[in-house]
Amino acid sequence: MALTQVRCASCLLAIALGFPYPSFAFDTPLSDTAVREAYFMGQRHDETLAHFLDKYSAHLPAPKTGPYISSVTFFTPYAQAVQLSSTFPSGYSAQQAQIDHRKHEETVKLIVQIQLTQSYGAFISGPTGSGSNSPTGYYLRPYDFWKDFDIQVFSNDRLLRAFSSSGEPTYSCGDEGGCILTGATLQFEFLASVFATEAATIQIDPPEGDRVVVDYDLSSVR
Repeated sequence: MALTQVRCASCLLAIALGFPYPSFAFDTPLSDTAVREAYFMGQRHDETLAHFLDKYSAHLPAPKTGPYISSVTFFTPYAQAVQLSSTFPSGYSAQQAQIDHRKHEETVKLIVQIQLTQSYGAFISGPTGSGSNSPTGYYLRPYDFWKDFDIQVFSNDRLLRAFSSSGEPTYSCGDEGGCILTGATLQFEFLASVFATEAATIQIDPPEGDRVVVDYDLSSVR
């Protein structure tokens, strides 16, 4: 995959992620040979596997204010097949992986990682009563705070609709008990067939802070 540009208001991050498998957009539908190759890549269980999967993620710079969109991951059908293979139990064969793969329609999985920051933290301030002179107090930020984020995906300026979306809060827990909200992980799934062009754009508008835009060049994605 090639992630060609990340724009975050005044900051610019350029990341080139090249693969030796050029095509018109990414590889879909996967051939039996491609599924077999993905299976063996996933079975490596070493730094090569981790490095390969990490290339599908953009690691973004921290903002000056507001929540931190720390990474955006764009898993193609091939990348998902590699990741799935890494979870296969002992004795699961490449032939069975090919058979199982044909049972499901191919998708693209988008994963967005959000981290809370000092300016957008686990606690929010607000009045303790309804009166104008009510003192200010502090409250826990809702665990589903991520619902306030507007995330849109475009293919050549055409807005795409995910057929599945979810969000999970992340916590940090101490050794003596007690956990504090630290962020959230969002996942979206799209049919692979909707990405019929060579470009995709992920636009994230947080409730506070700058818009984040991630541009993908799909022509070098497998």
